[in-house]
Amino acid sequence: MAGVPHQPQNPLQTVIPATKVEVSLSCRNLLDMDVFSKSDPMAVMFVQATASTEYREYGRTETIWNTLNPDFVKKFTIDYFFEESQKLMFKVYDIDSQSADLSKHDFLGQVTCTLGEIVGAPGSKIEKPLTSGPAKKCGSIILSAEELSSCKDAVTLQFRATKLDKKDFFGKSDPFLLFYRCNEDGSWTTCHKTEVIKNTLNPQWKHFTIPVRTFCNADYDRTIKVECYDWNRDGGHDLIGVFTTNLRQLTSGPAGSQTFDVIHPKKKAKKKKYKHSGMVTLQYAKVEQQYSFLDYVRGGTQMNFTVAIDFTASNGQPTQPTSLHYINPYGMNQYATALSAVGEIIQDYDSDKLFPAFGFGARTPPGYVVSHCFPLNGQPGNPYCFGVAGIMEAYQWTLRQVQLFGPTNFSPVINHVARLASQSREGGEYFVLLIVTDGVITDFEQTKEAIVNAATLPLSIIIVGVGNDDFEAMEILDGDEVRLSYRGRQAERDIVQFVPFRDYVDRQGNQVLSQARLAKDVLAEVPDQLLSYMKKHGIKPGAPPPAYMGPSVPSAPTAPTGPGTTNIV
Repeated sequence: MAGVPHQPQNPLQTVIPATKVEVSLSCRNLLDMDVFSKSDPMAVMFVQATASTEYREYGRTETIWNTLNPDFVKKFTIDYFFEESQKLMFKVYDIDSQSADLSKHDFLGQVTCTLGEIVGAPGSKIEKPLTSGPAKKCGSIILSAEELSSCKDAVTLQFRATKLDKKDFFGKSDPFLLFYRCNEDGSWTTCHKTEVIKNTLNPQWKHFTIPVRTFCNADYDRTIKVECYDWNRDGGHDLIGVFTTNLRQLTSGPAGSQTFDVIHPKKKAKKKKYKHSGMVTLQYAKVEQQYSFLDYVRGGTQMNFTVAIDFTASNGQPTQPTSLHYINPYGMNQYATALSAVGEIIQDYDSDKLFPAFGFGARTPPGYVVSHCFPLNGQPGNPYCFGVAGIMEAYQWTLRQVQLFGPTNFSPVINHVARLASQSREGGEYFVLLIVTDGVITDFEQTKEAIVNAATLPLSIIIVGVGNDDFEAMEILDGDEVRLSYRGRQAERDIVQFVPFRDYVDRQGNQVLSQARLAKDVLAEVPDQLLSYMKKHGIKPGAPPPAYMGPSVPSAPTAPTGPGTTNIV
């Protein structure tokens, strides 16, 4: 009588740790607060919680005695998330006693910034003046960030099997493989699952790529257990057999030379003449360095942020409080909230802070003809706004100039940004288009075609739906479940992320929390989308810039004159 079939671990959940960065601190020209010697400085790092405006203490450096130019040995290691605005505050004190109470010491000054601002700076290093101290000039603090990773390798593998046991009564088997790495305590952690191949005893699975740190904790000799199952719809998959190996074995020898007997433990124990339940052969194995998002940022890749705003009549008359475009003197509308949430993060990765901003679906002056891609600042030849504040200013200016109309066409603005992206395919720039809209797309087929074409370019598209309309069509464009296609041609990559704004409105009216949640979700896929483009086209990150040599006096950026670029009187 057969025993109870072995069940795979349930369910597969592989979580790759967030990238960690190490923040280093130095100070220059601190105030001298001691009478008979120099100051004895210590720095404290604070982190702002996502759901709050308050900062909490994260850690303290050591105290360096008798210096105004300390280079602190103590570093701060912190998880880095591209999709979050990680606000940091650094305070510097002159230590006067052994007390842990900061109020007992002389405050020398403080600085606030985001982690993205440090990471996105040339050489991932910035110098900022200390403020709020006891004097007008309090010195400066130098902040640098370095990614921490013990292993950046990734391994690509492919397997096939022959003569697997037949498990299904009316068919053959529906085999798949489960990979486990052995932990130091002897337990097993699931690290990969292949696809299921239906009704065959001789399957060949697709190539898969997995970080070496996920596969075996970067230990090439760590045991890897591979279980072969026959898939069943009810989840009670039948074990076909097991074999063990390690990454060193898998990556040695020519492809196709390594074949493993698949052993079913209970069958082996019961049958003296039992040999195996099939064989699995390694078809392909290659280890390559896996570059991170930070590698490309530090290597000079610029994130180019473009905005497109829906000015169709379905938004409602902007002068009425019921309008989605209504400028509320007591808070931002949904359009402004979405622009601010995403823009505040993206701008840290764009050195010139000049962002093209467009509108669509309105009648524009002077002729008041409907346009589906017009510049918010009114300058067709130079649609750039300076920073997020410039975009917000131009947005409000446009509301006073145009007549909301229709229809809701996405393809013109997508094609416009795609043309820009097509001129920068070498990895120096990556484009992010934010579309904020209130309704159903009119040119749905043309938009699908535009996205499929754009998927070959260094471009990601974020769509935020405001209001309470039906956004079912948007879910089709967001190819998380089914890859978008147009007339049988499938998108090369998934480049669209859609979210409805209503899912992020805080019930207590906390706009800061709403923005943080929105930014986290809409930007979460951008780093992987950038990496997928770079890998697909074999683009490696550039060399990091030379060591930081101190601040230089920057010249004012050349920005066009118009709404969103200079103050309008």
